[in-house]
Amino acid sequence: MKKELVCIICPRGCALTVSGENGVYNVTGNSCPRGERYGIDETTHPTRTVTALVRVENRRDTMLSVKTGTPIDKGLIFEWMRLVNGLKVKAPVKAGTVILEDACGAKLVATRDVE
Repeated sequence: MKKELVCIICPRGCALTVSGENGVYNVTGNSCPRGERYGIDETTHPTRTVTALVRVENRRDTMLSVKTGTPIDKGLIFEWMRLVNGLKVKAPVKAGTVILEDACGAKLVATRDVE
C-alpha cells in the first residue's frame, strides 16, 4: 500500500509518502516527527474535528456554533451531522458547555456564548 498526502500539522505542508501494511509503515518527505505520526494516523485511522450550527429555540434567528470535543472517525462525519441537525438548545448557553454527552463517541460542545 502506498499513499501520498500533504501534512497539515504545521505551515510547511510537507509532501508525504506513506507505504507499508500490517502495522509496519514507512513515511518519507516529512521534516519532523510530527509529520511521520500524522502520515501514519491519516493512513490507518483518519479523524476530524467537526463543527456545525444548532438552532437556539428561544431566540429568533439565532444559531449556536458547536464542535466535537475530540476528533471523531472520518467515516462517522455524516452520521454525526444527522444527529446534530435535529438538535435545538435553549439560551443562555456558555462556551464550553457540553450540549450532548455522546455524539458518535465525542462530546458535542458549544463554542460561543448565547445570552
